[in-house]
Amino acid sequence: MRNLKYIDISKFETKSGETIDVSLSYQTFGVNLGSAPIILVNHALTGNSNVIGESGWWNDLIGDNKCLDTNYYTVLAFNIPGNGFDNINENLIDNYRDFTARDIAELFAIGLERLNINQLYAVIGGSVGGGIAWELAALRPNLIEHLIPIATDWKSTDWIIANCHIQDAILNNSSKPLEDARRHAMTLYRTPESLTQKFGRSKKIHNLFNVESWLNYHGDNLSNRFHLKAYKMMNQILRTINVAEDGYALKDLAKKITADIHIITINSDLLFKPEENWNTYVELKSVKENVTIGEIKSIHGHDAFLIEYQQLVKLLRPIFCAKTVKMIA
Repeated sequence: MRNLKYIDISKFETKSGETIDVSLSYQTFGVNLGSAPIILVNHALTGNSNVIGESGWWNDLIGDNKCLDTNYYTVLAFNIPGNGFDNINENLIDNYRDFTARDIAELFAIGLERLNINQLYAVIGGSVGGGIAWELAALRPNLIEHLIPIATDWKSTDWIIANCHIQDAILNNSSKPLEDARRHAMTLYRTPESLTQKFGRSKKIHNLFNVESWLNYHGDNLSNRFHLKAYKMMNQILRTINVAEDGYALKDLAKKITADIHIITINSDLLFKPEENWNTYVELKSVKENVTIGEIKSIHGHDAFLIEYQQLVKLLRPIFCAKTVKMIA
């Protein structure tokens, strides 16, 4: 289905001590694997491995002659286990609370090893996908040449954890869990200014405000294409990002990571606050020269990384300009 390929990982032990067999699915795009620099793309909360093509969620960024040019790169994308993209019920995960973002990064690392990949030109991901990128860099500090976390953070802040806690309560207690959880989440993905610009208190029919209709649409749409177990799993991964776990300091980890770190934040992000990213940049810069930060200016909040493509391309172009990348012989 959807050109998915699978890597079977048996008896994977989570950090919580549970053992599970995992079927890790993935897709590749562009130049054949092993023939070009590899970019690993990590999807966001309701995303999947289908980054380009029909229904591709990052078509504006990746493709033929685009910023991440599939004429020059191999693009690899794993599905976070339990995201439901393959519509195989057996691959959904019931015990979602046993998993963390670190477990997902470990599964991705195993997948890379099975594919005989020991070097990545870049790892890029937005939101929870960017958090997993941070986790992968912490696990395999010599694997990545360019680490690009977008609209994310190296840890789930108390604010993230609080909102994920509310999401989990809705998902387990509501009579319409997916619809209600998605409506709540959409108010965090945008800003008051974004909604004012889009709707201006306008009404459509039956005295329903257009912003209410928009929230209902997003709730219904997700319910029609997503599985409840998958949403619970993804919400759990979002709340458990933390590369500096087990008593390690971020600075100590950063010294070990050889990758150039390119942090991209959003000035209006209400979920992953830009102040956190700027503080991270200042902290890392004190111990690591090859760290940069770029900021997307937008009123659209967290979703700006999926909206403000021109700004994102401008920030990414120096990293992915094909003329600067040596092809693999």
